Amino acid sequence: MRLTIFWERMAEHFGPAYADSFARDHVMSELGGRTVHEALAAGWDAKDVWRAVCEAMAVPEEKR
Repeated sequence: MRLTIFWERMAEHFGPAYADSFARDHVMSELGGRTVHEALAAGWDAKDVWRAVCEAMAVPEEKR
């Protein structure tokens, strides 16, 4: 998954302003105790990060 697609999905689900706030501030155990930004910076694949966000935040199946 390209990062542009990842951020589009984040904005669609959370709204543009909250998506960035969530990505910076929400530490997720699914990402090894990292935020979305930290996981991406550490080299995690965007698709894996999106899957973790979906699981943690109960994103509906049709939006995954």
